[in-house]
Amino acid sequence: MTARIGVVTFPGSLDDRDTQRAIRIAGAEPVALWHKDKDLKQVDAVVLCGGFSYGDYLRAGAIARFSPVMESLIEQAKAGLPVLGICNGFQILTEAHLLPGTMLRNNHLHFICRDQKLRVENDRTAWTSDYSAGQEIHIPLKNIDGQYVADERTLDELEAEGRVAFRYLDVNPNGSLRDIAGVTNEAGNVVGLMPHPEHAVESLIGTGRTDGLPFFTSILKKLVNA
Repeated sequence: MTARIGVVTFPGSLDDRDTQRAIRIAGAEPVALWHKDKDLKQVDAVVLCGGFSYGDYLRAGAIARFSPVMESLIEQAKAGLPVLGICNGFQILTEAHLLPGTMLRNNHLHFICRDQKLRVENDRTAWTSDYSAGQEIHIPLKNIDGQYVADERTLDELEAEGRVAFRYLDVNPNGSLRDIAGVTNEAGNVVGLMPHPEHAVESLIGTGRTDGLPFFTSILKKLVNA
């Protein structure tokens, strides 16, 4: 049976179609989920895609966190449902307290759009098992509220528990503390990152590489082998 991966669309989402395409390329079935609908349609995993949900009013992700779909998603994520948050999706996951820390405006106060070099720090999550720890990849990055921050105790815990999933290399594009580009929860089923792997799944577009595709093949293999 084909794995079914939901992609939530909020008002202001930009990358839902791109994310659906990435899922399809990986070999799974994308399932469109609407923010007002609590029904997750019995999907096997969920992606919160990038964009500017609700126009980023109040804070990025702050309003989307209270959408009806999030009530079901939070409950099921705590029960083990794999969830990936990309850019705005990462912001929503922090607002929902499914991931620690929060996102602030980039330290240079400008929107940034570039190919970003990353290092894979954790290859044991539901979304990163097709990578190798220490592997260096290039993933497109586009944000204005991408500065990851947390208190020192939380940062130390993330480091000690191996929950930093990705780290920026060569240049820190937004002032994120300890060069953190993505983190995971303790169970490894919830992962968030600011760069956009869905824009790096075909050699014809994006970075001209397919460094983002393992996000989607990782979860597919986990679901098939479950």
